[in-house]
Amino acid sequence: MTQPPAPDLHAQAYRGMGRWLILSLLLVLADQLTKYGFNANLRPGERITVLPFFDWTLLFNPGAAFSFLANADGWQRWFFTALALGAAGFILWMMHQHRAQHRFMLALAMILGGALGNVIDRIVHGHVIDFLLFYWHDWYYPAFNLADIAITLGAILLILDELLRLRGLHARSS
Repeated sequence: MTQPPAPDLHAQAYRGMGRWLILSLLLVLADQLTKYGFNANLRPGERITVLPFFDWTLLFNPGAAFSFLANADGWQRWFFTALALGAAGFILWMMHQHRAQHRFMLALAMILGGALGNVIDRIVHGHVIDFLLFYWHDWYYPAFNLADIAITLGAILLILDELLRLRGLHARSS
């Protein structure tokens, strides 16, 4: 009598992570295509009014979120690149460990896609390309891009996932 073939653990891991990695890749592609479009069609600092509180623009951010360290001497480019690549490695490890947790995987996939989208900018251009600008009268929210949206939504989803997980643990212990 023959034994059934041993399960291919690499194939199982891919099946558990594959769709989430594809989502991350699609986010990177959407981010890079939009950045390319704005970079090719607008001059730096140019603004196109879309709504009374929203403009398309083209701004370059050599720093991190909210232009943190934007005025540093250039070392921040490689620091933030290394930081994002380290985070991407950690996210991939976490995804491998938690393949069955769909909400958690969605959050990680969004953060991964956003982080890699901005890393590509840092490596290729030396800065991150931002093009979405919200404001009200004299108040301006810092310009951002699709990668930033993916990271933010992923972080919100991580918090929601943890709150729901804790709520479930509390309900089961009652």
